[in-house]
Amino acid sequence: MPSKPAFNRGQKFTALSWLGIFLGLSLAIPVASQDLGNGFFDHGAASPVSSQRGTVATVDGNGRNVVLLWLFDHRGGYALLMIDAGTGKSEQFPIPFALDVPYGDVPYSSILSSKNKFYTLFNDHFTEFDPVKRAFTFSKEATPKMAMGMTEDDHGVIWAVTYPNSGLVSFNPETRQFRDYGSLYKQNWRQYPGSLATDNAGWVYFGLGNTASQIIAFDPASKKVKIMLSETERKRGAAYVYRDLDGKVYGESLRNSKDDWYEFYKGNGRKLGKHDHLSPKPIITGSQNLFYRDFPDGRKIKALDLLERKLVVEDPKTNTEKKVSFEYTSDGAIVMGVGTAPDNTIAGGTTFPMRFFNYNPKTDKIANVEAIGQFNAVARQGDRFYFGVYPQGALLEWNPLKPWVDTKKGADTNPQFLTSANPVIHRPFRILAYPDGKTIIMSGTPEYGYTGGGLLFWDREKKTQTVLPDSAVILDQSTLSMVALPEGKLLGGTTTEPGTGGEKKATEAELYIMDMASKRVEWHKAVFPGVQGYSDMCVGPDGLVYGITDFKKFFVFDPVKRVVVHEQDVEADFGRTTAAQSPRIFVFGLNGEVYLLFVNGIVRVEPGSFRMTLVAKSPVPINAGGDYLDGRIYFVSGSHLYSYRLK
Repeated sequence: MPSKPAFNRGQKFTALSWLGIFLGLSLAIPVASQDLGNGFFDHGAASPVSSQRGTVATVDGNGRNVVLLWLFDHRGGYALLMIDAGTGKSEQFPIPFALDVPYGDVPYSSILSSKNKFYTLFNDHFTEFDPVKRAFTFSKEATPKMAMGMTEDDHGVIWAVTYPNSGLVSFNPETRQFRDYGSLYKQNWRQYPGSLATDNAGWVYFGLGNTASQIIAFDPASKKVKIMLSETERKRGAAYVYRDLDGKVYGESLRNSKDDWYEFYKGNGRKLGKHDHLSPKPIITGSQNLFYRDFPDGRKIKALDLLERKLVVEDPKTNTEKKVSFEYTSDGAIVMGVGTAPDNTIAGGTTFPMRFFNYNPKTDKIANVEAIGQFNAVARQGDRFYFGVYPQGALLEWNPLKPWVDTKKGADTNPQFLTSANPVIHRPFRILAYPDGKTIIMSGTPEYGYTGGGLLFWDREKKTQTVLPDSAVILDQSTLSMVALPEGKLLGGTTTEPGTGGEKKATEAELYIMDMASKRVEWHKAVFPGVQGYSDMCVGPDGLVYGITDFKKFFVFDPVKRVVVHEQDVEADFGRTTAAQSPRIFVFGLNGEVYLLFVNGIVRVEPGSFRMTLVAKSPVPINAGGDYLDGRIYFVSGSHLYSYRLK
């Protein structure tokens, strides 16, 4: 993508923003907010574009150059897009199966076969698309959940290995025979099988990550499964395998280790150490970043941009380029959450594509720009706004009164890249602006394959950081929610969930109190037996802490006496609360009123009695929490920003 992409077909933002010059943001687009009745308003899609996976250059039945790619938005993968590289004419093919859930998976791995068929496995379904017939020609329910590695063997059979339990399937395009071998390898963590290969004897091999790497061999004839790495050879991270032109498969216990290679053939393996003569068999396959650019006639895809809806094809023979426009439909990208910025706008981020957006209620316009990552958590302190960024556990500081300058590490940009807490924090869950006016605290889960996150403390005045691992907070757990307490204390609520692909070790989440000066935990306890996470907390007007556990139980905690004074299962009355990666379940009104965001509606809690009352039933599911601004509570449903006007 270009460094400063436009929001809509090349239009650039050059006008005055509402409280500063917002140079670098794309044009603020009017959204024409819709009144849904009963106080609810739809402010439109925050980022009305889709992302792409599995992009390949090939030909159709007329020999014309076409591009195939999977489209996905907040619904997951919803259609395959086929673009005529010569004219830009596009055709969109909906997924050939029904979803059992409102939001589906995203196509992760795809393959274009030697017979010019396009294969993918996601949403528990294996699919074949034929660009000659311009149709899906096969679909079959398969071992969950999505393919993370695909290959074609020497007989043209297509293989796929799936997340999260190493499921293996095959499809013979000639006989139309589909085989599901089930899960071949079980672990107590979600497995990421990122590579798959077959030798010329018919054995199948795949590499796994992330808690501990592994390489699995499988013989389709005998159904024999072999574990290729001993426990001492396994590494934290992902193993890798590939098929070589010599007919054998080679692999590493840890990808890019360079001197830890193995040779595999007929289910047997031997350690090589170094392996300098890699000659991979040409196969058009890959993971989420698959982008095969070469057409059969020698032309190449130079650029394909779903934001601009532009395709550029170059001809190396004539040193010329052709640019065409294409169209597709989108419901917009997933919004991770929103908060009220210092300029009285609503700001947040989307994922796939990762964008920053900014809604101005006074003008009813949304501005939008490319982001450095996925803005998982947001918080305001004074005249600054902070983002917690996945996948690098980064902390960014944004000044909305100054021009936007695309974020770069080590550069004077806006937002400013302050620091990264990776691997202790890889996926931020919460940012707390501590009331001292200078301290920003960020929490989250750790790097892939790790167990137990930590805390990042950023000092705005000194521009220094302190990072505490889980061993200095609560071992094998991550902090999911936080509130500031009087006298320099911090109350945290944990989750037992590990980092992505990590091993879950803790059995119960805990509350803890930390002294801010010493950064030492002075009290901790598993207050509620069996609870796995303290979803969100806030300090009520009575000085007590209100909280939600596992998105279904409301509790009130006295931080002085360190006891629970009230608990209530609210799922039966109101359903479950919103449950995004940074849920922001609690929202304060103008006069300190406490509201909770449930999937089904907005609830108010009365201090003292703790009686909960349904304020309004939402016309749409509330997927991610938000904030209060000028008499409205803002929240997210799918790709759209909504608000509720308090009465």
